[in-house]
Amino acid sequence: MTAATHSTLFPQVPDSADAVLDGLDPEQREVATALHGPVCVLAGAGTGKTRAITHRIAYGVRAGILQPSSVLAVTFTNRAAGEMRGRLRQLGAGGVQARTFHSAALRQLQYFWPKAVGGAMPRLVDRKIQLVADAAAACRIRLDRGELRDVTAEIEWSKVTQTVPADYAPSVAKSGRVAPRDPAEIAQIYATYEDLKRDRSVIDFEDVLLLTVAVLQDRRDIAEQVRSQYQHFVVDEYQDVSPLQQRLLELWLGDRDSLCVVGDASQTIYSFTGATPDHLLDFRIRHPGATVVKLVRDYRSTPQVVHLANGLLAQARGRAADHRLELISQRDPGPEPGYTEYADEPAEAEGAARRIRDLVAAGVPAGEIAILFRTNAQSETYEQALADAGVPYQLRGAERFFDRPEVRKAMNQLRAAARFGGNDSLLDDVVDLPSQVRAVLSGEGWTSQPPAGSGAVRERWESLAALANLATDFTAAKPGATLADLVAELDERVTAQHAPTVQGVTLASLHSAKGLEWDVVFVVGVAEGMMPITYAKTDEQIEEERRLLYVGVTRARERLHVSWALSRAPGGRPSRRPSRFLDGLRPGSVTTASRTGAAGVGGIDRGFDRGLGSSVGSAPRRTQRTPARCRVCGRTLTDAGEMKLMRCDECPSDMDEGLYERLREWRAVQAARSGQPAFCVFTDRTLMAIAETVPDEAGELARIPGVGVRKLNRYGADVLAICAGHEVEGESGSD
Repeated sequence: MTAATHSTLFPQVPDSADAVLDGLDPEQREVATALHGPVCVLAGAGTGKTRAITHRIAYGVRAGILQPSSVLAVTFTNRAAGEMRGRLRQLGAGGVQARTFHSAALRQLQYFWPKAVGGAMPRLVDRKIQLVADAAAACRIRLDRGELRDVTAEIEWSKVTQTVPADYAPSVAKSGRVAPRDPAEIAQIYATYEDLKRDRSVIDFEDVLLLTVAVLQDRRDIAEQVRSQYQHFVVDEYQDVSPLQQRLLELWLGDRDSLCVVGDASQTIYSFTGATPDHLLDFRIRHPGATVVKLVRDYRSTPQVVHLANGLLAQARGRAADHRLELISQRDPGPEPGYTEYADEPAEAEGAARRIRDLVAAGVPAGEIAILFRTNAQSETYEQALADAGVPYQLRGAERFFDRPEVRKAMNQLRAAARFGGNDSLLDDVVDLPSQVRAVLSGEGWTSQPPAGSGAVRERWESLAALANLATDFTAAKPGATLADLVAELDERVTAQHAPTVQGVTLASLHSAKGLEWDVVFVVGVAEGMMPITYAKTDEQIEEERRLLYVGVTRARERLHVSWALSRAPGGRPSRRPSRFLDGLRPGSVTTASRTGAAGVGGIDRGFDRGLGSSVGSAPRRTQRTPARCRVCGRTLTDAGEMKLMRCDECPSDMDEGLYERLREWRAVQAARSGQPAFCVFTDRTLMAIAETVPDEAGELARIPGVGVRKLNRYGADVLAICAGHEVEGESGSD
């Protein structure tokens, strides 16, 4: 391990305020020294925003301008808050509060509840989904598992946007939000959910913010007490604040302007939860005299990765796009991003796993590789492919490291060994710290070699191996450290939620990858219908999908691989196309504006992992005068069957199955009467298209491919009657 790595893992505390500024670039230094008045930092991906704001706080503390206990730094995840606390501690500003919005609000609510309300504070429920299920049952509304999650998300959105049950339906209509069920039903479940909470004396996480806002609004004395405690605020990821969080921030701040916000409108990817970049984009309107600093020097990614990221945003539209930051890479050149097309999803997963296996064999640490996908449902295929290839992996979004049972138990054993001062029979003749730790961990199941396969046993071993590796790094950075010193370091890391790295390939959704980075990133499933996702309909939703891909691309430091599959399963129709977001960016493609059919794939590695090893190009299709487009995802349709349905095979169907079966029964009668095969009346595809469209007049029926004038005249009256729910007489439709 190099000295540079040591200093990164366990840096020395700067010996003065000025030393805190060492190593900052001019823009970061401007942020760090702007300690008065409102400050807005527009920070692109990989530009060192966390470094800038933590050094800003530390510089203010070390210079005596800020009191540590008067600073409240808020962010959106426990991991980010823990990282911030760890960095501040390393910079000599350990007394600063760095918390999530919910954590800070909960702490205040618990403290002031007896004074503001009296009695015991209601119990906080960790998961609201069971309460939502009970509310739906009370309303006699049946929800499957997916619908239950969707309705729960709607309730959360309503609360962070401060929408009460009675206003849910009009608010959904006004915002253009697509409700997963009838808005009136969701409003009913939402109202019943609130009643159940009151009856059971419980609150949820959104209530923590709502109640804290209510207390600060209603009790001026409590608001003043909070403001006397916290006089300087820093808000990270400001593009993700909801209206409720913004209101809480305003109440914390009062009439003061000692506020620093940091964000990037191009990384707004949580609007479905109520987040909006408007507060960031309007900051200078609310604070005309604000200091504004732009961070555009990208220290994370190579020029090749940054070029693709900038290209994605250059095609964007909308308000966030108007404020995009053009990143400038500070890294040495690296390889060009790779683009690979596969026949099907299993082949795509196997191809990624083989490449990763080769990278690991070449010396790339597995922990520095990630596979990122649009939905969690895609994870299983990649888990299996990595397991089959013998590559270790970890799931992002799973249980936090220090909350894992094996980690808690191992730390208890390390504490016990430290209390004995090494005088334990297990540690006899073991001198150095790493060996002592491995001896303790061996009693918990750690071995020098990982177990075969994947699953829980492998995940347990990876957790223990992370502790063993941390002991080695700690000893290298601090020679002579004892077991007690390591236990103290672990306790500090628990408080800061500063987990050691688990050496396995990370599998993560694009949303959960926000704020992370790896040397090598595989962004998979980048096809129409998945990226953008099928249900992204409006321009705003499409642009958020583009930003989501931008976030995925900017997670890569050195190597980036982008891939897609032409079909879902082996042997399926190769009807998918690469995402429109790659138009004009991947080799051989054209921009969206000039794309009339499927974009060319010249320069794309087709079948690389099937042993062909060469690029396969395809000639562009002849332009149609009026190209048919999928009514779900908007992709140009070229397959006759898809054109008949007016949607891609892979896009979800909204077919009325009851109507489809009635049409099939009617068709069978007509075929028998005419003595011809059923498909000569109407094909299955045409019947599906009718059952999806449900036409109510002849002109609408005639526009469905496969009907035509002759069949319209012969069968149209029957079909329209069946679509209207009427019975068709036995002789109707016959010659």
